[in-house]
Amino acid sequence: GLKRAIRIKKNFIWMSEAAPSLVGEAAFGVNRSAAGQSWQMRDIDERSVLTMTQQTGLPEILARLLVVRDVAPQHAAAYLDPKLRDLLPDPSVLKDADKAAERLADAVEAQEKIAIFGDYDVDGATSAAVLTRYLAALDVPPRCYIPDRQKEGYGPNQAAFERLYEAGYRLVITVDCGTMAHEVLAQATQRGMQVIVADHHQTGGGLPDCFALVNPRRVDCESGLGDLAAVGVSFLLVTALNRCLRQRGFFETREAPDLMALTDMVAFGTVCDVVPLQGLNRAFVRQGLKIAEMGQNIGLAALAEVAGNQGQWGVYQLGFQLGPRVNAGGRVGQSDLGVRLLTTDNAEEAAILALRLNEYNIERRAIEEAVLGEAMAEAEDMMANRNAAPPFLLQARRGWHAGVIGIVAGRLKDRYRRPTFIIAIDEEGMGKGSARSVSSVDIGRLVAGAVDRGLIEAGGGHAMAAGVTLRESQLTDFTAYLSDELGDMALDNPRRLMLDASLTPSSANRELFEMLQQAGPFGAGSPEPRVLLTSVRVVNARPVGGGHISCQLTDMNGGRLKAIAFTSVPEAVRQLLQNTSMPLHVAGFLRADDWNGRRGVQLTVHDAAEAGSA
Repeated sequence: GLKRAIRIKKNFIWMSEAAPSLVGEAAFGVNRSAAGQSWQMRDIDERSVLTMTQQTGLPEILARLLVVRDVAPQHAAAYLDPKLRDLLPDPSVLKDADKAAERLADAVEAQEKIAIFGDYDVDGATSAAVLTRYLAALDVPPRCYIPDRQKEGYGPNQAAFERLYEAGYRLVITVDCGTMAHEVLAQATQRGMQVIVADHHQTGGGLPDCFALVNPRRVDCESGLGDLAAVGVSFLLVTALNRCLRQRGFFETREAPDLMALTDMVAFGTVCDVVPLQGLNRAFVRQGLKIAEMGQNIGLAALAEVAGNQGQWGVYQLGFQLGPRVNAGGRVGQSDLGVRLLTTDNAEEAAILALRLNEYNIERRAIEEAVLGEAMAEAEDMMANRNAAPPFLLQARRGWHAGVIGIVAGRLKDRYRRPTFIIAIDEEGMGKGSARSVSSVDIGRLVAGAVDRGLIEAGGGHAMAAGVTLRESQLTDFTAYLSDELGDMALDNPRRLMLDASLTPSSANRELFEMLQQAGPFGAGSPEPRVLLTSVRVVNARPVGGGHISCQLTDMNGGRLKAIAFTSVPEAVRQLLQNTSMPLHVAGFLRADDWNGRRGVQLTVHDAAEAGSA
């Protein structure tokens, strides 16, 4: 309780409880770290912390995390233990949800043929899997169609819908796509196909001509659920369908499917689509992680085994271990492997699919490294003159693999801190591009504006990520449009790295880690507490796993803490960890270290600076 927190606190400087000179100024004098960042201790109202501890009885550590997240004392208990049943909205708040549910209920009762048209990323695969598993449990197994990224591109295409029509499908559900497929859906409607779109991407050029558009981002939807991933929208659609069937008496003679059993996939897609982990999304992930730990989805369990997951289920495992492997199928392999893995009930098939996805992920990394090297070299040339550096990066080249351009765009965005477009152009001069953005630029709206103006052939997305399709001849006008819209953005100043606490290697123990986890899950919109170890020395530093740096951090009192800097950390940080004999300040996240059954912690390093540097 509180006494324990006071004991632990002796080894900490929590947030603005640090010396006054650390708040609003560079923390510990670090104006520019090895990663080029200015370190700041996060400011906090001490009176609010005191109020939180007095009214809730929570340890001060947790009280501070809740205050930072604007949680009121009366809501603290619900925040620390979010219940999906309390936060799940009436699906009717989504425009067209009831209309779509009624149509699907008709199809279930009549045993109609239903097709699901999905996307090849994790959000698309989990969205399709949620609907597939639910409908299969009602003895109406749908056909699941995932387009080939290289041959068909993103979203509905005329050839695919033609094949579905010829195969007798008149009812199609598009998931994680469809909102911007105006021409394809209009032609499908004219042919007598009824299309239900379950999506979360920005609209542009009006609404598509379809039977129902269940998308919280449509301008006439007042649900306030615009932060949902597509899998969250799909789950609400299934919830509406389940209620509709119950009202019709469908479950009087049969058991209704267990909706909660689907939440492991909802959590998986929500984490991997990097939507804010707040409110309903946070409840989805908390509930879904509990289901994942039970191992009910044998495909997900098989993928975890291949990825080396040691039984620890969290945002990191979903987003950084399992997600890239599912995405690899769509990027460089076979686009439907992810949804097949998540919907199979055959353990042998699950093991085979998981191994294939793992192999594709290895291939993806090699392709990505080659494209990233070329893109990085070109970006360095563009950024050489900082005074003339553009507020965005746009690179287009023939021969680049379209399956890795999203990852490359993300890497360049992180390095240069500006919206980035990476476009792969095929032999016919058509370009497929991926965009990644910074928090100050809604890239989805920017792309939708380009579609409305006829500057590109197609495109869509959300605030932080988008896709574009354009002809090579349109690059000049598209680039000019981006320049006009983004103007002279001030993006070259050092980024601020916000720090939540200063601690010692001795205090960074499992007890503290598990206490912090009560405020989780952490992710987009719910930042993981970033901690700082001051004036530590690095010992036993060595490269591991193809570029990661493993080491131990020690202090004058003999405390030790394992640490690792992954290859995604700037090279300057990794070099500093290996090549210095000076004391360092090191910033990062505490993570569980459960390898081979141990229950320890280690620091995932994000940045470092020489102690006393300014």
